Amino acid sequence: MEKMSSSIGVRQLTVLGEFKPFGLIAEALDGKVADDAVTDKYEYFLFDPEITRDTDVEDSCDEVSSALTSCGDNELFIRGNRIIWSTGARVFKRFTLRSPVVKVCWCRMGHTAEALLCILQIDCLTIYNNSGEVVSPPLPRAVSSIWPLPFGLLLQQEVEGNIPSRAPFSSTSPLIGARDMFTAPNHMQKGEGNAVCSHLILMDPLDEQEPIFIEDRGKSNVMKEYDEKTIWTSDRVPLMASYNKGKMQHSLWVAEIINSNFDEATACSSNVNPMGVLPKHVSFRRIWHGKGAQMAACKVFMATNDDATPLVCFFHQEQRKLLSVGLQSVEINNEIVFDVKPDMSWIIDAVAASPVTVTRPRVKVGLLPYSDIIVLAPDNVLLLYSGRQCLCRYVLPSCLNKGQHLYDLKFPETSFPNDLKISGLADAVEGRVNVIVNNRQMFRCALRQSPSSLLANDCITALAEGLSSSFYRHFLGVFWRDGDPAHLLEAESSVDSEWDSFCHVIMQLCRKSNDTSQKCSGSVAHSAWDFLLNSQFHNNFCKLNSMFGTSGAASLYQKTSNFSKSLVDGRESSEKPFYSDLLVESLDSLHALYENLKFDNLRKRDLELLAILLCNIAEFLGEDNYLDHYIRDFPGLCKKFMLSRPTSSHKICPSLFRWLENCLQHGCNYTNICDLPPLVRRDASSVVSLARQIVSFYSILSGAELQGKNLSSGVHCNISMGSHGSKEELTVLAMVGERFGLQQLDSLPSGISLPLRHALDKCRDSPPNDWPAAAYVLLGRQDLAMSTLSRECKYREIETPTNVNVISMSTPYMLNLHPVTISSTISDAIGLEGTKFEDTDSVDGSMTDGMEHIFNSSTQLRYGRDLRLNEVRRLLCSSRPVAIQTSVSHSASDQDLQQAQLWHLAQRTTSLPLGRGAFTLATIYTLLTEAFTVPKLVLAGRLPAQQNATVNLDPNIRNIQELKSWPEFHNAVAAGLRLAPLQGRMSRTWIIYNKPEEPNSVHAGLLLALGLHGHLRVLSITDIYQYFNQEHESTTVGLMLGLAASYRGTMQPAISKSLYIHIPGRHPSSYPELELPTLLQSAALMSLGILYEGSAHPQTMQALLGEIGRRSGGDNVLEREGHAVSAGFALGLVALGHGEDTLGFINTFVNRLFLYIGGKVQNERSHFSTNSMDENRGSAQMMDGTTINIDVTAPGATVALALMFLKTESEAIVSRLPIPSTYFDLQYVRPDFIMLRVIARNLIMWSRVHPSKDWVLSQIPQVVKCGVEGLGGDGEGDDVDDMDAEAFVQAYVNVVAGACISLGLVFAGTRNGNAQELLYEFAIYFLNEIKPVSPTSSGKVFPKGLSRYIDRVTLETCLHLIVLSLSVVMAGSGHLQTFQLLRFLRSRNCADGQSSYGIQMAVSLATGFLFLGGGMRTFSTNNSAIAALLITLYPRMPTGPNDNRCHLQAFRHLYVLATEARWVQTVDVDTGLPVYAPLEVTIRETEHYAESSFCEVTPCLLPERAILKRIRVCGPRYWPQVIDFAPEDKPWWNFGDKNNPFNSGVLYIKRKVGACSYVDDPIGCQSLLSRAMHKVFGLTSSKASDTISDIHSGSSAATVDQLVSTFSSDPSLIAFAQLCCDPSWYSRSDADFKEFCLQVLFECVSKDRPALLQVYLSLYTTVESMVGQVTTGAVVFGDSLSISAFKLALTYIEALMTQKLSAPKGGIIQSTFVGSLRKQVEELLNGSQELRDDFHKYLKLGTWPNGESQDKRSILLSWFLHWYDVPTSSAIKFAIDRVKPKLMSSSSVPLLHLCFPRTHINVISEIHRCFSS
Repeated sequence: MEKMSSSIGVRQLTVLGEFKPFGLIAEALDGKVADDAVTDKYEYFLFDPEITRDTDVEDSCDEVSSALTSCGDNELFIRGNRIIWSTGARVFKRFTLRSPVVKVCWCRMGHTAEALLCILQIDCLTIYNNSGEVVSPPLPRAVSSIWPLPFGLLLQQEVEGNIPSRAPFSSTSPLIGARDMFTAPNHMQKGEGNAVCSHLILMDPLDEQEPIFIEDRGKSNVMKEYDEKTIWTSDRVPLMASYNKGKMQHSLWVAEIINSNFDEATACSSNVNPMGVLPKHVSFRRIWHGKGAQMAACKVFMATNDDATPLVCFFHQEQRKLLSVGLQSVEINNEIVFDVKPDMSWIIDAVAASPVTVTRPRVKVGLLPYSDIIVLAPDNVLLLYSGRQCLCRYVLPSCLNKGQHLYDLKFPETSFPNDLKISGLADAVEGRVNVIVNNRQMFRCALRQSPSSLLANDCITALAEGLSSSFYRHFLGVFWRDGDPAHLLEAESSVDSEWDSFCHVIMQLCRKSNDTSQKCSGSVAHSAWDFLLNSQFHNNFCKLNSMFGTSGAASLYQKTSNFSKSLVDGRESSEKPFYSDLLVESLDSLHALYENLKFDNLRKRDLELLAILLCNIAEFLGEDNYLDHYIRDFPGLCKKFMLSRPTSSHKICPSLFRWLENCLQHGCNYTNICDLPPLVRRDASSVVSLARQIVSFYSILSGAELQGKNLSSGVHCNISMGSHGSKEELTVLAMVGERFGLQQLDSLPSGISLPLRHALDKCRDSPPNDWPAAAYVLLGRQDLAMSTLSRECKYREIETPTNVNVISMSTPYMLNLHPVTISSTISDAIGLEGTKFEDTDSVDGSMTDGMEHIFNSSTQLRYGRDLRLNEVRRLLCSSRPVAIQTSVSHSASDQDLQQAQLWHLAQRTTSLPLGRGAFTLATIYTLLTEAFTVPKLVLAGRLPAQQNATVNLDPNIRNIQELKSWPEFHNAVAAGLRLAPLQGRMSRTWIIYNKPEEPNSVHAGLLLALGLHGHLRVLSITDIYQYFNQEHESTTVGLMLGLAASYRGTMQPAISKSLYIHIPGRHPSSYPELELPTLLQSAALMSLGILYEGSAHPQTMQALLGEIGRRSGGDNVLEREGHAVSAGFALGLVALGHGEDTLGFINTFVNRLFLYIGGKVQNERSHFSTNSMDENRGSAQMMDGTTINIDVTAPGATVALALMFLKTESEAIVSRLPIPSTYFDLQYVRPDFIMLRVIARNLIMWSRVHPSKDWVLSQIPQVVKCGVEGLGGDGEGDDVDDMDAEAFVQAYVNVVAGACISLGLVFAGTRNGNAQELLYEFAIYFLNEIKPVSPTSSGKVFPKGLSRYIDRVTLETCLHLIVLSLSVVMAGSGHLQTFQLLRFLRSRNCADGQSSYGIQMAVSLATGFLFLGGGMRTFSTNNSAIAALLITLYPRMPTGPNDNRCHLQAFRHLYVLATEARWVQTVDVDTGLPVYAPLEVTIRETEHYAESSFCEVTPCLLPERAILKRIRVCGPRYWPQVIDFAPEDKPWWNFGDKNNPFNSGVLYIKRKVGACSYVDDPIGCQSLLSRAMHKVFGLTSSKASDTISDIHSGSSAATVDQLVSTFSSDPSLIAFAQLCCDPSWYSRSDADFKEFCLQVLFECVSKDRPALLQVYLSLYTTVESMVGQVTTGAVVFGDSLSISAFKLALTYIEALMTQKLSAPKGGIIQSTFVGSLRKQVEELLNGSQELRDDFHKYLKLGTWPNGESQDKRSILLSWFLHWYDVPTSSAIKFAIDRVKPKLMSSSSVPLLHLCFPRTHINVISEIHRCFSS
């Protein structure tokens, strides 16, 4: 050991500070110090924050991930039942558990991206995710420990009856390099618990644990190895280590997920029932075992061998040994299979050992990072091993600088005395470790300072990836021994010293390779000048100047010659081949890095430094082609490296620029593979990944095919998921797959980026719909990106769309993505309090009427400047006193008049909440921390004539409470319906929190509202029982209906039982008799129907059929009718639309129903046989003898038939539901039943309903038609008897009203124009019949004078039913004409004093429907919705606020079940504001019409899903976007649906540059971009100077940037425009350049290609500075790299011309511009005789210019050689020598052209002239 220690290098540890667990400091700061002695013990472990990172984030990009990891180590501190998670010196999270913690580890389960914190306690397992959600999976038996595997959590079970008393914290997770003090539990008795699996796996927190199997000799058996105590698992690869105390052996197991079914017999014999045969199970296979250990290894970890194979290391404390076992991995079918090499294990003496990441920090070996081992040897020496190879020894620094601290713990300057020795290691994370010294102090030390020189770091990584393992091992040895002198000097280790240090090592290898190394005496400086040349100052000076064109080659050359003098190495020359091979491989690897760095504009300085080093290596190896390559790039190097000797190597130097040019010109199949450095073709190479990416993109663009993960051009490429139809689309997917974003694109030389920008531009118009968001960001389509993101977020249930990947893709342009957060409706509903609109009628501003939130940016956009919503709000407001009109003079009777008026107004006020509920439906997004507020219901009046004095209703005259109870209920329902069904469930605690002490109508209404939104599922059975137990009528009604709506169609048994309790007719005979109000029975029946909706459940149907005919308690016939109607609706709902398919005995049912209606029964026996259904007590039939009371049962039976046979087109049923066609029948059927029959017939014959007058008239029987026509308005019809006339008119009115209601239902929510006009016409007709108000054109069609023969109430009722149907058709549209009619009806009713409550309720509901959900919702026409609407529109209106007899008022709220949020608004993705945009909506072909398209302007309502085929954002101002739908007969998507194409009604769109939004510019007069730009810029050169001077003088200041910012939101364009407006800009002398800038700005803005600004400027300035350099002689740049990039731009233009690249709209950059630059360059290179002479010298002698103006001439020559693709002089000479003998004619030009096809023909002629002269 001593010998070895002396031969290796020595390094200092970087002491970060004294270490103390931060949890102790956090506890001290909290003041929580443990009281009892038990919790004095604490544990902690440090881990890398990478472990907890979301894998989606982890993959994003290096910049983001490095920023996230820079926070240092994380720590979990455990004491008792408390855990503190800290990051750096900050507490991140605290966990407090019920019982003491046994073990903690991080684990990723299943497919989740995030790491979960798994905490084992004595009795349970708790799993936390990063957001704080907790899962506690049940444990089957006692679990002794938990261990993370890559795909789940491994649980080790205790044997039953042998649960040892454990320390509160036995061990921590080793995966995080933890402090492992494993104590094996007591040894178990054999034979106990044989039947149970010893190890379980938990694949997902919500799954059950599954048993683990052992694979033995090809069979799988359940693992029952209780002796095998797990001591370690890996969370990255599926490995487990265990120790068997009985056999004293360690084992290594590999876990595999096996799909094949295991032997069933084995499963049965082992008495384990693994839930049948598992489709997938985890199986362990033993791959190694080692015997002879008395105790379990106290630490196991993974490291990496020097040949990059993984190792598993077992550290035995008592034996002081570290055993390393080598693994080998084979990839079979894309899965990595592990095994152990038989001879791959060795032992190192050690007191302590830990894995650290030091030598190759960025390299990964498969899934594992490259880990070294830090070992504390028995003689207290700290050694660093890479596999078996010992690299160096670490020592503590001699003193610690004052002020070094860790976690803000400052300690005074201390000197380490000589006797201070390292006694232990702990807590290794990455390259940091805790060093314990013998005085028990602990210091946090870094083994590797992260290299501040990026270039040195890249070079080391390139060698690590490029050299074979034996070479790299040797390089490491040299590098770590003495290659890092800068680290030993505490003074300053600068970036340059790191690079110099690296160069020193490489040059040392060169010298070793040179066996003729001369022994020179010391390198003492002989003069002050030599001293200066050797000084640090001179080096720094050279480095600085090299950036300005003079080469820094001298400095390194000087140093290397000094090194060669000082190096004295007497080794034999036999080592030469080894060293020369090492140097050849190093040259290849570093050359690959060199070519890679050419693709990064920002690393030109690094490139030059690397070129100098490579020149040295190439010169050493005699690789003249390489040397020539570097000197061409940096001509300044020619001073030191002369190509004077005859070449010794013909090895071609790989050139990526040459490869890319060939690729564009001839396609990737014709490129030369030799031009690609080998490292670029390697899969896993990270250091040249940029070059590999560019090569792969160019390959795809030129037609390369994908072969597995590699392209046919030989490079590896990751391609993102998504469809593609062209090479360009595939290229974009490859850019996303490689995480190549806009920032990387901008850092490329402009010529290289052009073809990639071309691909992006081509896909921009209409990219496929299934691309990831990052792809759309790359294209500049942030609108599509936001839509995709929000869909992904819904899928993962994240609230706001953020994605690190997308942000990293768009880093320079992140502004575009930031303003948009959540849908504006949400933000506005929370933020705006209706302040934008003045409340005209408000007495005081603080009034809340439950509608103040309705005004937001969307509704403002929808209704523009009109005040429709204000008016709706005024009409539906019930929370303030109503104005009463009175005479000015007072009298005693005035008070009575006021009270009478108030009473009439109160009828209206109490009906308003029904409409308000519809108006505000789902418009507010409440926080569940707020209490539920209900606006007041104010029945008082105010007197405007008397300064708004308030008048209250006199309680002595009328019963006010009667007016209050149900209206209060409706008021609360309206308030509850505002709450939108937001994602996630309503909290049960919030509902209980709002429950009052005493039951009241308000809470009852809230329950119904929450139920209609589906939120009552959170209530438990006990909650429901407690509500019912209160015996409060409205609470019971609200709860029953709410529960049924929440569990709609589920047939939930518990809810069903609670409803049956309220139907006495269904109680068994043994049940005590209950007196229940008919009201509750009706509500229970309807709830039952909703609960069993569409199920066709036979028992329920029989029960409900019986209920229609059962006589309910009480003698009120109307109540009995209401009970029968509820039962009828319920029966219809249960068999909804099933028709004949419902049951085998449907005929019996139908006959019974027709019996109830009063029709003839086809089989007399059937009626009596059905009596057996009603054997229960209390089921007395409503009949007298055998006659059924049809008045009671008919309505219920009719609606039941209508819903049962809804849309079935059943002629048989319709024929048995006739409309009376004879005078006798008219007398026999009640007129209001005729209306129900008409509705029922039309719902059954759904497709025959047509919105035309003829169809309505066809519904009227001939006898009625003739009878009514006989009536005249002028007394002509005296021959008709009044009684007969009344019958005809009653029938006529009811048939027409029934037909109108049918139209309303069939065209519900469709906004059908024909239906609207027809219903409006009928409404006006009825209105005129009641009281002539407007002349109508329909005098001849409709009969006049109906009011003489019919009571006004009937006419009013029919009129309001027609108006209600009209608003159902126009639901959500806010249709103005309809609204005006409603407003008129509302005012008229009060003026006439005819204000019955029912009629006011109809007007209120109609107003609410017209503006349903603030205009954001509408009705559906699916079966379920039609049933709900029919219940709401049931044509029996209540007579007063408390009238629940014929139809419960609570049922009127069931319209909510028919609503859909088919609303869409467009949001500008750049501003985040809602905007108008034209949409083209295409609907599919149906029976009535062909496929058709129409235009809507957003925000708008869309057609139903059943007919919606396509939506297209059209119009010239926004980027096109198409969403295709598969028409399905399904309800509209809900908020949280994963496949919802709209993000809660939001469609993101992107405005084209050069267009204004429709709000700013409705008619398009401002978007005349070119005219405006030309006007501002004055683009002809004669005007340019005038315009500029005008701007400068202030006449039109700042116009350019204002104009650009109007038309474009791109930050780079706006910034450039601002630069053009800066005063310093105008003082520039170069007018041409200023004019060029304005032209480019115009080009980029007008064509919406902001990225090209950089390309144009780069190409222009490159050529301009070249011209300037030649004309003035001043050296601007001393390299020729920009020429290569410019040539690629030319090649791109050529590829477009020859159609190698397809471009429908031409190239993205103007070819004339590139052509003019080309001409300039060629003039520059062709005009100089001096250049020709230099070229001839180069050809003949291979020398570069020297003498005067050497720099300028050599740069010009390098440009010439690059521009014309001249081969190296040696290659030309070789070709000439081969060509000369074969010359048949005098010219060698044709043959030379064949040899060098890429070289320009003029240059070949010049070569010919040169050699023939």
